[in-house]
Amino acid sequence: MRRPLVGLLSDFGTRDWYVAAVKGVVLTRCPHAALVDITHEVPPQDVVAGSLVLAAALPWLPLGSVVLACVDPGVGTGRRIVAAHADGRFLVGPDNGLLWPALGQARTWRAVDVTACRQRLAVRSRTFESRDVMAPVAAALARGTPLARLGPPVRRLVPLPQPAVAGRRGRWHGQVIHVDAFGNLLTNLPGRLVRRAGVMVRCRSRHARVVSSYGRGRRGEVIAVVGGVGLVELAVRDGSAARALRAGRGTAVELRHGAR
Repeated sequence: MRRPLVGLLSDFGTRDWYVAAVKGVVLTRCPHAALVDITHEVPPQDVVAGSLVLAAALPWLPLGSVVLACVDPGVGTGRRIVAAHADGRFLVGPDNGLLWPALGQARTWRAVDVTACRQRLAVRSRTFESRDVMAPVAAALARGTPLARLGPPVRRLVPLPQPAVAGRRGRWHGQVIHVDAFGNLLTNLPGRLVRRAGVMVRCRSRHARVVSSYGRGRRGEVIAVVGGVGLVELAVRDGSAARALRAGRGTAVELRHGAR
């Protein structure tokens, strides 16, 4: 029988004991679980960044996986903690928009409120609910506990507004939505927009040549590629697009068909 996989995503970093404590609770409640660190380097309290990483990683985890996601500026307040089932995988996290993009890309999903779940630890801290509530719930799901037994159904979750792409007459306006560890700028422009000849991408008055892979760029050149999540990325061969363009999340990006 395959070991249940529990993925972990947080803004905890790795210098403190927080990740170890969460893992310890999961393994105490489900000793045969296989733990996978998606990342613990989400910028502190950055729900938007955490939601993007979660949505990008989730489809590649095996069916039946459980993901505990915690980027939770509202810990200990009245916000809910929820567990959800989406296309054969489970999510546990705060109802603050963190789970919203991942659930939005699923064909179907359902969720329950686990804030007061009986699976939670007997001693509960108002500052560490990922350990005291989310970890026991994730372990219960990994053991096969039905979602419906963990709490009452939730019909609506807190949404996370997404920047829209505006387009007209072959010209599309988007923006940078994430900067990865390489300094690549992930935009909200869908990759299908560059799959034709004569496409120009511009950011901060710099033009980026559309290429098929990072290695097709010239050293130091700003290029545009379709990245692993199907979105247009700006990159610099052997460098950082974020530094070269002095760009970050929210920076405007234009894509145009035809001549400059």
